[in-house]
Amino acid sequence: MNGKLRVHGHFNGLKTTLLFALMWAVIMLIWWATGGRRSTLSMYIVIGLITTFGSYWFSDKLAIASMRAREVSEAEAPALYRIVRELSAKAGKPMPRIYIAPTMSPNAFATGRNERHAAVCCTQGILQLLNEREIRGVLGHELMHVYNHDILTSAIASAMATVITYLGYSLMYFGGGSRDDRDGDSGAFGLIGVLLSSILAPIGASLIQMAISRTREYDADEDGSLLTGDPEALASALNKISYGAQTTPMPKTAGTQSVAAMMIANPFSAAGFSKLFSTHPPTEQRIARLMQMAQEMRAADAGVGGAGYGPAQVRY
Repeated sequence: MNGKLRVHGHFNGLKTTLLFALMWAVIMLIWWATGGRRSTLSMYIVIGLITTFGSYWFSDKLAIASMRAREVSEAEAPALYRIVRELSAKAGKPMPRIYIAPTMSPNAFATGRNERHAAVCCTQGILQLLNEREIRGVLGHELMHVYNHDILTSAIASAMATVITYLGYSLMYFGGGSRDDRDGDSGAFGLIGVLLSSILAPIGASLIQMAISRTREYDADEDGSLLTGDPEALASALNKISYGAQTTPMPKTAGTQSVAAMMIANPFSAAGFSKLFSTHPPTEQRIARLMQMAQEMRAADAGVGGAGYGPAQVRY
C-alpha cells in the first residue's frame, strides 16, 4: 500500500481512539463533579448499555423496517448480486442480504452487528441515478462499514454519550458533591459551574459522537475504494448523490432520521452551525480525498509496474 494511504488509515484509527478517550475523560470529569460515587457511574453505564444494546443487536431488522425495504432475489436484482458477491468474495467475507427501499431519493446503507447478520440496502433512486461502476463504488463503501465493525463503534459512542447525558442531568438536579462533601462548596465548580457543566457536557458528547461518525465515513471511503480499486467511481457517485438528494430529498420521518447516520450521504441538508452535528463529512471534502487517493494509487501502480492493490491490503 502507498505510504500516504497507510498514514491516512492509521491517522483515522488514531483519531477515533483519541475521540473515544476524550469522551471517557468527559465522563470521568462529570462523574467527579457529581461526587465520584461508583454506584452512580455504574448505574448510568448500565442504563447506557441497555438503551443501545437493542439498537445494536437488532440493527439490521430495525433499519430495514424503518426504510420499509424489501429483500430482493438474484433474479430481481442480478447486477446487485453480482457486485456484492464479487466484493464479498474479494474481502473473504460472507455475502450479506440485499434489500431495496421504495424511495426515489438516492442513497444506500449497510447494517448488521457482524458479517453474518449484515444487510445492504439501496434505494430505488440510487439504482436509477448511478451507473454500475458507481454502484460498485457505493457498495464497496457500505460493505466496509460492516467489515470495520462501525455499527459496534457507533453503538459504543452512543452508549457513552448516554452516560454523559445522564450524569449531566444528575449534576443539574442533584448538584455536585464528593466523599468529603467539599465543605459546602456546591460541588467542584460552584452553582454556575454545575449548571454550565450539566448543559455543555451532553452537547460536547454529541459533538464528539458526530466527529467519530465522520471519521468512520472517511475510513469507509478509503477502505471501500481499496476493495474496489476505483476511488474515482465512489467520488463520481457521491457527486451525483449529493445533487440528487437536493432535487429529490428524502422525507424526514422518524424512520428515515433513525437510519440517516448509516447512509452513504446525509439525506438531509446540513448548513452552517448544524454541520458540527452532522454524521457525515462535507461531500466536497470526501470527493477531494478520493481524487487524491486515485492519483496516489496510479502513481503507486506506475512505480511498481502496475501491481495494484489486493484485498489483503484492506484493513479489517
